[in-house]
Amino acid sequence: MSLHRLIYPVFILCFVSIAQYSHAQEKEIGESFEMSKDAVKAKTDSLYFEAVKAKIKNDEPLAIRLFEQFASLRPEVADAFYELSRLSYSDKKLDKAEEYIKKAIAINPRNKWYQEEYASILADRGNFLEAAHIIAELSVSQPQDASYLLTAAEYYERAKKYDDAIAYLDKALVKRGNQEDILMLKEQVYLSMNNVEKAADMVRLIIAKEPRNGKYYKLLGDLYDNIQLPGKAAEVYEKAERTIPGDPYVQYGRAEHFLRIGDTTQYIAYLNKAILNKDIESEVQVEMLSDFIQIMPNDSVMRLQGMPIVRQLVLQHPADAQILWIYGDFLEMNNRHDSAAMAYSKSLQVKSSAAVWRKLLRNFGDRNEADSLIKNSEKFIRQYPNQVDPHYFNAQGYLMKKDYPRAIKAVNRAIDMQPENNKQAMGLLYAFLADIYHAGKQDDLSDKAYDKALSLDPDNASALNNYSYFLSERGMRLDEAEKMSKRSLDLQPGEPTYLDTYGWILYKKGEFEKAKTYIKKAIDLSGARADGTLYDHLGDIYFKLKMIDKAAEYWKLAKEKGVDDPLIDKKISEGKLYE
Repeated sequence: MSLHRLIYPVFILCFVSIAQYSHAQEKEIGESFEMSKDAVKAKTDSLYFEAVKAKIKNDEPLAIRLFEQFASLRPEVADAFYELSRLSYSDKKLDKAEEYIKKAIAINPRNKWYQEEYASILADRGNFLEAAHIIAELSVSQPQDASYLLTAAEYYERAKKYDDAIAYLDKALVKRGNQEDILMLKEQVYLSMNNVEKAADMVRLIIAKEPRNGKYYKLLGDLYDNIQLPGKAAEVYEKAERTIPGDPYVQYGRAEHFLRIGDTTQYIAYLNKAILNKDIESEVQVEMLSDFIQIMPNDSVMRLQGMPIVRQLVLQHPADAQILWIYGDFLEMNNRHDSAAMAYSKSLQVKSSAAVWRKLLRNFGDRNEADSLIKNSEKFIRQYPNQVDPHYFNAQGYLMKKDYPRAIKAVNRAIDMQPENNKQAMGLLYAFLADIYHAGKQDDLSDKAYDKALSLDPDNASALNNYSYFLSERGMRLDEAEKMSKRSLDLQPGEPTYLDTYGWILYKKGEFEKAKTYIKKAIDLSGARADGTLYDHLGDIYFKLKMIDKAAEYWKLAKEKGVDDPLIDKKISEGKLYE
């Protein structure tokens, strides 16, 4: 049973009459201490009613102000302080919430709702022991409600008072019998006490009540596997397979057991049985498959072994959008990008999903499929016109085609739709806009967009790197560019692209030895993935250091790596630097 806040009924005073309340009347009430008691009561009743109305309309600041005015005039009414406590709690102002609920309790200490509210506040502040004592007292004054026993046990467990937690759970068992939620909570307490066998006994009691439910055998097997007792886990699964042969949960539990002991062959075999078991719902199959995908990204062998399982599942459910979606993810992990795009498209034909649209468009973007990116982003826009992402992808497609006006228009639409308070997201969009302006050789607009991006998110490492590199290419504001580049490296140390930028700025400033150090480091960290630009830059640096042969060597490497430099052939053939 998880901790939760109970929803309490709203206490509304009985009103003789309801009057419209205005700011002028608020002032009048505040100044009416000389009025008769009946007149004050009528005015404050109206004030309370207006406070409740404000709360219902989710105007919490107004509700708080009105309840506070009421409480100042009628401090004997506990409900006003209770409402103020709840409003403060929802606004995460725990100090105020506690202050108000204590006032309510001081007026009416026997009100169970006030006590529950106080316990919730204490628990949220980490004072589980005091919260447990309050709920324990309620379990005595409200003996008909067994939920207090469970909540008290849960709080005692969180306070590490395990014996008290067990005692209250035992009381709950007397009232309600061996119900699963109580036994499960008791199992968790015993695990917290490191009493594994007692915890296992609780699960066995549940199994005794439901001997043909494979979930509980899996729970017991997991318990033993988690504490590294694989022999006992194996015994559980062997008994389960004899009792309920072919149960998918037992099969899945055994699959996980084999994975834990390193037997991947048996893991795949039992996983295949469990996922393709027709006795379980497709939602559970998807859950099992998702768990499998999470553990396999760095295991190419497991990815290949799992492919037949996923294909069979798609054959079982050819029109299940979620299974097709996961199939696409699986194909992406196996570098089957074309097939992944087809799977995502089929999923979208069954059921439109913004999440799947993003995956499909990211797939096209990663493969530089500009036409597919534009076409499908426009479909995405038609189905989700008020979302930012489709416009971003649309801009990406037009940027690939060097249609800068349309790309700029699309990014500006995305910016218009992005909530302004999400500064990080806004910063990313302005940085993208700056990249597009730069590609279109509109340097002044690019600089302004980068300035805007960094004013919104000063720690956008990519924007810091790109902006500083573009400035260095133009030979402008080099000291400022150096600071920005250094900041990007502080944020992401060892990023080869950022090291290259920093080295290139130093080169532009004439600090050739230091520049060489950074660009060589960028090449070393990149390994086989080193871009031709890195070798080209290093060649230029060696030329400046009057090491002409070394320069030619790196220019040749740059050409082999496919550097985008139209002068590379001249540099190699003539042994000269052309900038």
